[in-house]
Amino acid sequence: MRKIVLYIAMSLDGYIADKLGNVSWICGDGSEPKNAGSYDTFIQTVDTVILGYKTYHQIITELSPEAWPYDGKTSYVITHNNLENKENIIFCDNLYELIKNLKNKNGKDIWICGGSEIVNQLIDFNLIDKFYITIVPTILGDGIKLFKKHKEKINLKFISSQNYNGFVDLIYEIKL
Repeated sequence: MRKIVLYIAMSLDGYIADKLGNVSWICGDGSEPKNAGSYDTFIQTVDTVILGYKTYHQIITELSPEAWPYDGKTSYVITHNNLENKENIIFCDNLYELIKNLKNKNGKDIWICGGSEIVNQLIDFNLIDKFYITIVPTILGDGIKLFKKHKEKINLKFISSQNYNGFVDLIYEIKL
């Protein structure tokens, strides 16, 4: 069965964006500027990308307005807006049903790209199988928190870690 994987970067103090929603601070410490890190290897393990509308809008207007960065992957944008689907970009509003349906289909893993509202809904549904979190060598002090308060504790099993250019990748799976 396909795994639902959260792959995301956060500041050392737990933010995925600054208080204005910007992510330009996501950069290494300059110690290994040519080290591309884990993204190129990770992206080959997924064929589906799930993201919220705010993340989608930021990508198409700011981060990559010229070309969709997940070309060749099927992307699902969770939104209540009535938008017309595009090639390999599907707009839908029921996150829970989408994940349940996708998980049972054949394919590679499913990437939860962001943002925090999507992540926290999936945590509440107990649907994230793997947490792949990159710690950025920055303390923001304020912004959009990755994790909100949850009703129950979630036990994780450490899988691995690596570091490069000041980043630290931490990989955990749900502990059964």
